[in-house]
Amino acid sequence: MTCAIAAARAGAGAVSPRGPVVSYGPVGTLSSELGAVLERVPAAPRVYADANVPAGLVGFMRQRLGWDVFFVMEHEDLRRARDVEHFRLARQLHRTLLTLDHDYLDDRRFPPAETSGVVVLSAPDERLMARVLRRVDQSVLRARAPRGDVPDGGERAAPLPLLGRKVHAHPDWPRPSSRTA
Repeated sequence: MTCAIAAARAGAGAVSPRGPVVSYGPVGTLSSELGAVLERVPAAPRVYADANVPAGLVGFMRQRLGWDVFFVMEHEDLRRARDVEHFRLARQLHRTLLTLDHDYLDDRRFPPAETSGVVVLSAPDERLMARVLRRVDQSVLRARAPRGDVPDGGERAAPLPLLGRKVHAHPDWPRPSSRTA
């Protein structure tokens, strides 16, 4: 017995000259189908590191902190992009912009309401930058969503914890216990 006949007898659907016609019901979009899966995956902070972030620090974020980092220097077409392009692209990609560039603190040029979050990092060397990033990770990027905001009632890191906000993170920046950004 051919597969088409077996499918037809089993009630799997009509048979066409090409084989059984199988109906799976309504087909969703990629994002709607993956949404349920992504809800169960622990959320790693999603960061957009601009061109002035040292490559060693990007490695630290990926390997030690477990962040999902989009690094501009790995994309030749973005290496020399203007600040406003990085600002917009980080928002489009739903990522928190991480930079050493203090220009992003100018709210007139880079309105907080138009950002998915900005962290301006200031420290004299990579070792201190890494220490500050650990604090940003603990107190801001991995801050927990309140119970009830997560469908199963559990806790999960907020997807864009700095949506509409900016943080100037430096060695004297508040410790994890303060939770203010």
